[in-house]
Amino acid sequence: MNETRFSGDEHYYPKSGAMYPEDLRYSDEHEWARVVSEADGIVEVGITHHAQDALGDVVFVDLPDSGGMVEQFAKFGEVESVKAVSDLFCPVAGEIVEVNDALESSPEVLNSDPYGAGWLLRVKVADLGQLDALMDATTYTASLG
Repeated sequence: MNETRFSGDEHYYPKSGAMYPEDLRYSDEHEWARVVSEADGIVEVGITHHAQDALGDVVFVDLPDSGGMVEQFAKFGEVESVKAVSDLFCPVAGEIVEVNDALESSPEVLNSDPYGAGWLLRVKVADLGQLDALMDATTYTASLG
């Protein structure tokens, strides 16, 4: 399991040593996608460090049930913080094969570990090529201004 820690304002992710890990793909809506099983077409989805930082303290996460389908870039849930309620948009299309139920009782994990224990969904995609519509870490970082 990847450990995540904060040092001052900089987020540290051991796999890449970067605030925005190189092994992820990023959407305009500040979600990320990580291939966890290329053979099975399983992609893990979460929110970026930027998103959790902008939200502030997360207090509730509303996620769909496993077994449903989700379209690429379509709304699939909501995250509520002390500041606002924000929609979640899926960066890939496919069947939801797993939902991170631990967030129901510990939504604050989205703040403390957005790239590890704070994942949201695991989606079985028919075509991993849809990840090409997402940004790499360099492009995503540049998009933040």
